[in-house]
Parts: sequence; C-alpha cells; structure tokens
Amino acid sequence: MTVDAVITGSHVILQNGMVDKNIVIDEGKIVALTNDIPQCDVKIKGDGLVSLPGAIDPHVHYGVYSPIDEAAITESKVAAIGGVTTMMRMLRLSGSYKKNLESHLTASSKAHYVDYSIHASILHKNQIDEMEFCKSKGINSFKIYMNLGDEVGHIYMDMQPGEKSLREERVEMTKEMIEKIIAKASSLNCTVLVHAEDYQICSCGIKTAKEKKMDGLAAWSQSRPVESEVKSIKTASEFARKYGCSIYFVHIGSKAAIDTIYEEKKNGTKIHIETCPHYLTLSHESQQGYLAKVMPPIRSSQDMEYVWKEIQRSRIDSIGSDHVANRLKLKVGGETVWDALAGFPGIGTMVPILLSEGVNKGKINLQQLSNMTSFNTAQIFGMYPKKGIIQKGSDADIVLVDLKKEAKVSAQTLDGFSDYSVYEGWNLKGWPVKTMVRGNIVAEDFKMIEKPGYGKFVSRPVLS
Repeated sequence: MTVDAVITGSHVILQNGMVDKNIVIDEGKIVALTNDIPQCDVKIKGDGLVSLPGAIDPHVHYGVYSPIDEAAITESKVAAIGGVTTMMRMLRLSGSYKKNLESHLTASSKAHYVDYSIHASILHKNQIDEMEFCKSKGINSFKIYMNLGDEVGHIYMDMQPGEKSLREERVEMTKEMIEKIIAKASSLNCTVLVHAEDYQICSCGIKTAKEKKMDGLAAWSQSRPVESEVKSIKTASEFARKYGCSIYFVHIGSKAAIDTIYEEKKNGTKIHIETCPHYLTLSHESQQGYLAKVMPPIRSSQDMEYVWKEIQRSRIDSIGSDHVANRLKLKVGGETVWDALAGFPGIGTMVPILLSEGVNKGKINLQQLSNMTSFNTAQIFGMYPKKGIIQKGSDADIVLVDLKKEAKVSAQTLDGFSDYSVYEGWNLKGWPVKTMVRGNIVAEDFKMIEKPGYGKFVSRPVLS
C-alpha cells in the first residue's frame, strides 16, 4: 500500500512530549507515527525541523475593511505563511443571521487557503433568537462586546460579500442583553466569548483625557483603565455562574484582569483565558506613535511580564492574534490617538513571535506553545480531536518550524490586505517553513503552494 506523504526526521511535538518519529499521512489524516518509511507519493524532509500541530487562531477580524470574498484570500494567505492552519472569524453581521449568514458561508467556501470557523457576534436583541439557527449551521460560540454603548457604541460591521463600503453601526450592549445572551448560550451548550471592558467607565475616561488634551498610547491606556476590565469580568462571570455557561475572555493583557478572572474561577465560574502576542511584546512605554492602538490597550511593561509569568504557570489557556485586516491610511488618518483606528494585523506573526520571544528566549517550551496555540483551542471550541493534535486519526494539520531561521518582519513579505505591521523590521528567530492543511502543503518559505478554496469550513462541534 502506498500512502500520500511521509514527514521524515523531524522532532514531533505530541500532547505528552517530543518524539523523533516519521509522520505518515494518507487522505488528509495522520495514519501513523513510526520509525519506518512506508512507500509514499511524497517524502518531506524534516531534518533539523520541529513538527507542531497547526496553529488555530481563535480570534480573527477579516471581512470588515474588505469584503469576505477578497479578505478570505488575503488573510488566509498570511495565516498559512505564519503557520496558522485554522482561523476563527469574529463575524459581525448587520440585521438577521437567517437572512445574511448563507452568503458569507458561500463566499468563504471559495476563498480560503486554510480551514476556518466562525464565532457569531450578538449585537442586537433580535439576533438572540437566531443563536439556535447559528448552532444548526455549525457555529457553537458567540461573542459579546461589553465595550459598546454610550459615547463608545460605534462599530464597523462585516461587509456583505462583494460590497466595498464600510458598514458603521451603533450598538448599546446593556446588562439585560448580556444576561439574555449568556442564558441562551447556556441552554444551547455553547461558549460565550467576552470582550470585557465597561463602556461607561471607558466613555468617562476618554472624555476626561480629551478635555485634558492628553495624547499617545499611555493616554489611551489611562482612558480605558483596567478597572473597566475588572468590572466587566465580574458582571459576565456572575451571569455565567447563574446559568452554568462557559465563558472565554478574549484579549486579556493586564495583571488586574487575570487576577480578577482567577477570583471568579474560585467562585465556580467556567472560564477560559486568551491573551495576544501584543500583550507579551508591546507596552505603552515602549511604543511610539499610534500603530499599537488596540482595545483593550497595551498596558505597562510590568503587566507584560506578569502575562508571561501566567503563561509559564499554564494559567493562560490560549493565544489569539486579534488580527484586524485594516490599512495604514485608515489606521492613522488623524492627528491624535483619539482619531486613530483601534486594532492591527497579527495573524502572520503570532507563531513567529512566540517562537522568537518565547521559545528561543527560554520563556516557554514547545509543549506550552503547542498547547496554547492549538490543543487547548481545539478542545475549548469543539474541534478536538479532529484538530489541535498530532496523533493517529487527526487531520494532518502540521507546521514544520525552523527554530534557527531568522527573518525580518515585513508587511510586504506577509502580503495580506494590511500594508503595515506593528512588528515591521523586527528580526525574529524561529519561523514556519512549511504549513500543511489536511495533508497538503499550502505554504512554504513565504510562498503559497495551494489555491484559494482549498480551506474548508469547520462545523462545530466536530463529531468524531
């Protein structure tokens, strides 16, 4: 019998450690880990490389500043180059999911290089009644934006496929709505992702900072203080406990937020924590200009060190890029930090940043990286054991990494929709050199091998 492919000679990261085995792949699946080299159509030399489970990025915004039929092509390309084999879109739809979801699923199916899934944002009361419909379409997680309301209720929604103009809306995320969404999600056995910032505290903070003519990223951080995160975490956790719902706090980057979550866990709340590469590498003291403006803001260097410590203690579950596919002209079109757009691209640099600043600097090991970027995420969002692990029977989503490879970050090399990177010019050591999705190489050394449309929608929960 001839199999499709064998990866030979690499160090393979498994759930319980590292082994030096050959990975045998057939019909998109891992069929064996062995010392033998069976007859195969393709032999992939992995000597000196590490085989990691393909990264799953649980937090990606695309289809907002360009329509999904274009955004899926550009952003899944960047994902593949950066070692991400499954990307999870934060979908923000105007109006009805029943009316508008299908066109997004159809457009997406023709345009991704890598596999993808969806979190549905619930932004209006009528969408709460459509959560069951979303679940029937394979979406088992819902996003709440507690930061939206009052003076800070403005948001850009996802464009409809083929559209070219930005869709602006105002959203008022009341306490009553938050409770209803969490209650409904619990009844459906679904996870709720929470953007935990209190819009009233943020509205007040921004107003005060503007009146004082403050500017810069330190002012941005001060205007959206950690107290706003703490208050929202407590509110969401209280509702989650009441209804027995599993909560996933996105983009957590401060000591106060992490400590509050752990207090809530002690109270019996089911909580998962996500952080992002920028909370591990950027602080408002170190950054000039407005490129690193994001919500919640990057915090102090002490917060940054604390997040690393929590990762080392395995108290952070997952890492998401919070990738926003926008462009420089829109990002920094104004004169002050208040005019700049929040969010920046990050899916292509997530794994390289963790390899360079984490693994190669001795802050984390490959096992921890694998857990946070793949295994835990697959478990939390109902993709395991299809995704998130190198083992017999799982999808052959594998990233071959060269820990010694050095390259400078360049928006031009990553070649997505965004024409800038907050890490532009950073020399990173440790890069993906081959990215495989379901047994096929989709990207190799910054070049695409597969065609758009190869990536498949991952309906969740995956039933094994």
